[in-house]
Amino acid sequence: MSAPCPFPNSSGTGSPRTAVPYGACDAHMHVHDRRFATIGAPDALVEHATVDDYRALQRRIGTRRAVIVQPRVHGTDNTVTLAAIAALGLQQARGIAVVRPDVTDHELQRLHAGGIRGIRFTLYTATHAAVDFSMVEPLAQRVHALGWHVQLHWSADQIAEHAPLLARLPGTVVFDHLARLPQPEPQAHPAFAVVSRLLDNGRTWIKLSGAYLNSAVGAEAGYADTDAIAQRWVDQAADRLVWGSDWPHSTEPTDKPDDAALFDLLARWVPDESMRHRVLVENPAQLYQFF
Repeated sequence: MSAPCPFPNSSGTGSPRTAVPYGACDAHMHVHDRRFATIGAPDALVEHATVDDYRALQRRIGTRRAVIVQPRVHGTDNTVTLAAIAALGLQQARGIAVVRPDVTDHELQRLHAGGIRGIRFTLYTATHAAVDFSMVEPLAQRVHALGWHVQLHWSADQIAEHAPLLARLPGTVVFDHLARLPQPEPQAHPAFAVVSRLLDNGRTWIKLSGAYLNSAVGAEAGYADTDAIAQRWVDQAADRLVWGSDWPHSTEPTDKPDDAALFDLLARWVPDESMRHRVLVENPAQLYQFF
């Protein structure tokens, strides 16, 4: 088990070695808070993952903006995410909601006013999933009218299987965590061609996040096996990439990654400083409407 750390749900205490530009955005993090309704097993909620806990990490890493992604444990009750946006301030925070087809237009407008700019379909594993594949297209049509995007946490097999569905979706599509292509040959999986083809349409984005989710070699090797696919996405679509910490790392109940080290991966993945500025500041400002 990781040693006690002053920064909850993150190992290490140091700051990133890589320069963090003013206005940098952590475009993928979650808030877990027992004050709000939860679903599933009680231990699915991560302790010490409130807005105040995240502020400590934010000061350590040096990011200024944040995108709060509704976590699975809070289901479709997006109150926790709206409260987190309000606490951090609309000038510095946006959110991604989870909704079902029975959501009313009034509720969507309320979410928009509260800083929500997209909806997420977490279908990587079926356990406690609040949504399903049949909901993707009709909901994508509805939120497109609001200028929102659709964010997908799907397995590579699911991406390949649902390629026709993905091609039909209106508006912007965002793939979580490097598109979850499996090691050791991520570009050999059929999903790589699907995502690459979608990137060519100019409306598809990818999050440079979750290296520890996609690596077979792990932290001791610096997640080196994720470099090739990350750099491939940079080469293809640097203007449609954002970075995220994935804090509080709910898939890692004991051995939490070092968030400063995760940030420093950008120096390898995006070696050009001006391009890193784009990924950290300009791209998220566009995608999440920070203006």
